[in-house]
Amino acid sequence: LAKHPEIKALMKPDYNLVWVVVLMVLAQLTAFYLVKDLDWKWVVFWAYVFGSCISHSMTLAIHEISHNSAFGNSKAMWNRWFGIFANLPLGLPYSISFKRYHMDHHRYLGGDGIDVDIPTNFEGWFFCTRFRKFIWIVLQPFFYAIRPLCINPKPITRLEIINLLAQLSFDVVIYYLWGVKSTFYMLAGSVLGLGLHPISGHFIAEHYMFLKGHETYSYYGPLNLLTFNVGYHNEHHDFPNIPGKSLPLVKKIAAEYYDNLPQYNSWIKVLYDFVMDDTISPYSRMKRQLKGEV
Repeated sequence: LAKHPEIKALMKPDYNLVWVVVLMVLAQLTAFYLVKDLDWKWVVFWAYVFGSCISHSMTLAIHEISHNSAFGNSKAMWNRWFGIFANLPLGLPYSISFKRYHMDHHRYLGGDGIDVDIPTNFEGWFFCTRFRKFIWIVLQPFFYAIRPLCINPKPITRLEIINLLAQLSFDVVIYYLWGVKSTFYMLAGSVLGLGLHPISGHFIAEHYMFLKGHETYSYYGPLNLLTFNVGYHNEHHDFPNIPGKSLPLVKKIAAEYYDNLPQYNSWIKVLYDFVMDDTISPYSRMKRQLKGEV
């Protein structure tokens, strides 16, 4: 910032995010209607080919909203309510809890017992062979759901209860209106999109140490178009209050800080290398013993 004070001008809400999220919700509602009378094989096909992409993209929209990118820090509660709305087509309550834990990830990156992005000791011990690492990738949505309860459980808040009740009500309405196939499409899309899916490469690409000494990596490939530029991850951790839309500008303005860092151009290759490289496992993360009060 001292060298490039113009970056401060990028620290403002991205109001276009609101309309993008609304269109994504409408797209999924349309898909729920269209799959209700299809054969099961086509329901599964479209859940993976289309629904999974929208669902994973929506989780990253919720990531943007958790940083107050939709309405700004001055309207924090607007962002929380909007996150609950964005959560609806996922089928599972996610937004409010994600916000609580994700802020810890930024404040205490790699903090043992605090940052729930760090795999548990069991994950590192058990998922150590190529086949088991492949299964670990498939089951990633379950580990991301269960891990916070094991590492850093927090008291349930009022907003989390509202998130849960709103989600259950939405799921019941979808089942009542369009039946089990639409409901299956909704839930399967979320599970498949967060598991063995090209976009899921970002989970591993962001912080797994393929190179010792480099804890965070950016990805500059085309899937950033579907993921609100979450691939610009060094830039995001440097400036978490800058919306994803503006992170390419951060890289452009401060190119001397980012161009020479290790980077990725393919999330699919990240997934392949994670499975096939015997030196990489869920243990390949920087873990810090935090001192003082947290």
